Amino acid sequence: MGHRTDLTEIIEYIDPSGCGYQEWVNVGMGLKHEGYPVSVWDEWSRRDAGRYHAGECEKKWRSFRGNSSPVTAGTIVQMALDRGWKPSYGGRELDWDDELSAEDYAVVDKKRMEKKEVNEPEEWDPAGQLIKYLEILFEASERVGYVTRTYERDGRFLPSKGCWDRTAGQLIQQLSKCGDDIGSVLGDYNPKAGAWIRFNPLDGKDCKNENVTEFKYALVESDTMEIEKQNAVIRELELPVACLVHSGGKSLHAVVRVDASDYKEYRNRVDYLYRVCEKNGLKVDGQNRNPSRLSRMPGVIRNGKKQFLVDTDIGKQSWEEWHEWIESINDDLPEPERLEDVWDDLPGLSAPLINDVLRQGHKMLISGPSKAGKSFILIELSIAIAEGIKWLIWECARGRVLYVNLELDRASCLHRFHDVYKAMGIQPKHLDNIDIWNLRGKAVPMDKLAPKLIRRAAKKDYIVVIIDPIYKVITGDENSADQMANFCNQFDKVCTELNAAVIYCHHHSKGSQGSKRAIDRASGSGVFARDPDAILDLIELDVTEDLLKQQINNAVCDACTGYLNEQYDNWEDDISQDDMCSQVRMKEYCRKKLFKKQYDELEGQIRQAERRARARTAWRIEGTLREFPKFEPVNLWFDYPVHRTDSIGVLKDIQPEAEKAPWQKAAGKRKTPADKKKEWKQSIETAYEACGINEKVTVEDMAEYMAVTEKTVRNRLKEHGGFVIEEGNVRKKT
Repeated sequence: MGHRTDLTEIIEYIDPSGCGYQEWVNVGMGLKHEGYPVSVWDEWSRRDAGRYHAGECEKKWRSFRGNSSPVTAGTIVQMALDRGWKPSYGGRELDWDDELSAEDYAVVDKKRMEKKEVNEPEEWDPAGQLIKYLEILFEASERVGYVTRTYERDGRFLPSKGCWDRTAGQLIQQLSKCGDDIGSVLGDYNPKAGAWIRFNPLDGKDCKNENVTEFKYALVESDTMEIEKQNAVIRELELPVACLVHSGGKSLHAVVRVDASDYKEYRNRVDYLYRVCEKNGLKVDGQNRNPSRLSRMPGVIRNGKKQFLVDTDIGKQSWEEWHEWIESINDDLPEPERLEDVWDDLPGLSAPLINDVLRQGHKMLISGPSKAGKSFILIELSIAIAEGIKWLIWECARGRVLYVNLELDRASCLHRFHDVYKAMGIQPKHLDNIDIWNLRGKAVPMDKLAPKLIRRAAKKDYIVVIIDPIYKVITGDENSADQMANFCNQFDKVCTELNAAVIYCHHHSKGSQGSKRAIDRASGSGVFARDPDAILDLIELDVTEDLLKQQINNAVCDACTGYLNEQYDNWEDDISQDDMCSQVRMKEYCRKKLFKKQYDELEGQIRQAERRARARTAWRIEGTLREFPKFEPVNLWFDYPVHRTDSIGVLKDIQPEAEKAPWQKAAGKRKTPADKKKEWKQSIETAYEACGINEKVTVEDMAEYMAVTEKTVRNRLKEHGGFVIEEGNVRKKT
């Protein structure tokens, strides 16, 4: 039953031997209404050995066929409450099975509360009183039920069924012309008894609950305290009262806005309303729960006293506003504190986790497009924190890391950590600081994952939890601000419960990102831009042909230098510094210096170095920080499987495609056909190498990398002549 308390537990608090016949029947009716079997009622009834008869429960059970005002679990709950049952409450809107503890929702301070005087109207305008009541509660086209005729029983005047065939508009029109004689419109009433009116509209056929067309209002009435105290409590509780009517007797009738969508919701809201009232000392008449209930009509005389409107439109403006306010009364939020009290004793700031970027216990988002290597950069960060070393340009605190892997299979993830450690050239001295939670194929929405994560991570002293990627666990529509706010709140829970930072990655929205601010590039709601304490955004730089040639040249020179260092000492004396920076000169030198077998081996290394250089992509990290000053953009090369900072500065003036100056774009268009053919052939080869970071290179991968259609990729591969396509996979011809 989810969060509900089972009725079989609740009835344990009710002794059947202490119940009257009707109470015993009510328990059975309530159990049947809520879907329990007759055996539950029978087993409970057996506890009253003096009155129990075998088969009686089953016989009576068959006679319970339901009606317009069914006995529900709420009746059983109330019986248990009256006998001392005190269930727990979880912060939700109360249903039949929820109850408030003694201290919950204590709005009224009884010791300080002052009586609120109720004054009769100075000028008596019976028709005006009723017209105002009708105008506030009803639409002109809605039918109104009212009673003026009574009958007497045991010295009491009781209302008849009354009338329900006229609309509020018709009544208002006739009342406005009747002067003080409202009896000429409604029928004469007994001035000893007064008159009644139903506060919810009817269908014009009858006045039962099933004839109510809109469940707008509920009645709060109490006659166990002074009128002035009732008035004070109703106002102190900020009840969303549409009309407050003096009954002409011992009570006020508060017509409260509940705006329920159906009868079930109406009963739930009325139960909630009544319990809040009772917890604040206003003992409510429980017989007034029905939506078709009669209330005292303003504008009439009752036994020498006026039934009149005390006030209208008081308290909160709607049920939702009132409910939200009540829920906030007894929350677990801290009280506001005076700055003066802490000015000379400020609390210490959380220590930095990533120097000048993120503090421990805070949240960070890493955003970027496909193929940016976001998972690799998070693995690099995991290693940096575990080992307590620099990540890119920032020093990191050392501590335990939980890496939540939602995308890769277990083997691939573990191999990536191994490969990144090796590529970073780091000795794995603190592998015990990294825990990996592999959840591919087992991910659940974040609101379900958070408590599971907290439970597993408790007492393990993690200083950071890294979640990669979040699209696997997003709860709701990522473009919905309220749903994403709730989603991001789950990260706050993890931070608070574990006293750890949370770092997560998300993808860019579709389209060109170069012209956008870094804070606006992440896909979905703007909540992603406002929620984290730090945002690091990756955007790809458009490497020019000249820069690509330079990188290839440097890669070839480095390959030659490395090979020569392995084979010879002091070979640098034979060649100038300028020649050492030229791939042509270095190849010429190596061809002369090396034996043929050696040079053939070197050529293989050169080809590999060229491929790596062509596959290398350039990126820029821009930051939006809450706790630290803004940093200058950091330029990187993604040299699979790691990112390396551009220490030389060759990427400083390179910009994303969308940010090129107009003259640069125009210059790029003035190319000969031969240039264009060479360019797209080169782009095919570059895309193939770049996508080679995956196990298989597909047409789809290359199309995404090149930002063209799959058909274009297929045509260019065919024209190139050096590739083969097999079932969507691309490979080089052998």
